[in-house]
Amino acid sequence: MDITTAAGIKPTVSVPNEKLFVNGVEVPRTAVAQEMQHHPALKPSDAWAAAARALAIRELLLQRAQVLGLSPAPLTDGEGRQETGDEALVRLVVEIEVVTPEPDDAACRRYYEQNMRRFRTSDLFEVDHILIAADPKDHPCRIKAAALAQTLLSQLQTAPDAFAALAQAHSACPSREMGGNLGQIGPRQTVPEFESALRDIDPGTIGAVPVETRYGFHIVRVNRRKDGEQLPYDAVAGRIADYLCDHVRHSAIRQYINVLSGQADIRGIDLAGSASPLVQ
Repeated sequence: MDITTAAGIKPTVSVPNEKLFVNGVEVPRTAVAQEMQHHPALKPSDAWAAAARALAIRELLLQRAQVLGLSPAPLTDGEGRQETGDEALVRLVVEIEVVTPEPDDAACRRYYEQNMRRFRTSDLFEVDHILIAADPKDHPCRIKAAALAQTLLSQLQTAPDAFAALAQAHSACPSREMGGNLGQIGPRQTVPEFESALRDIDPGTIGAVPVETRYGFHIVRVNRRKDGEQLPYDAVAGRIADYLCDHVRHSAIRQYINVLSGQADIRGIDLAGSASPLVQ
């Protein structure tokens, strides 16, 4: 875990040529410059500030490791990558000093009851469509495509059985070879605006208006909809416990870093008091 991210501390943007000190120990400018590659930002000053924050917190934790008399014991992950000595010390400090209680069953059940919509299987739709393609940057083309889509939709309102034939004749999607059939669609399988429109079309009917997306205009028919089902608590209890544990851990680390930085002499970037513990 990125300790500085978990801490949630937002630094005051410092002047790039200002030196960075943590309890009298200088963090070299070259180290900050190298760290910037891990903190992309729109402005160099923001990237510098984020890098300085990360290194200041790391130095704080390494100094704390010295006070505690810790020795590094680097771990190796499943792919054979090993922690550096400094990474191991930072991890040990957090493991020793940041206490995160495990959520009990009551807390997990309470979260489940307050967020039941998160624990449903997804709705599935069986869909046909006709795509009238149009480049989003080509305004005249978009106007023509919208007009053609509306004309075809008007024809289908009086002759819905012509859907497959019109798809084969006009659709710019490969599904035209199957009469416009897209099969069964689940979450995030189409662009958001298309997916959103499916919820407003009654099964067995054609949408009242063409659906506009980045690809053009779609005439959409929803053949069937299978509503998602509520997952029972027992099926998601482990997932909820992991989420709550991670949430509490982030909050505890944030509090710990705030306390540690508040007791330190840090120059070149302002960490102390710049973030409040996350409370929910």
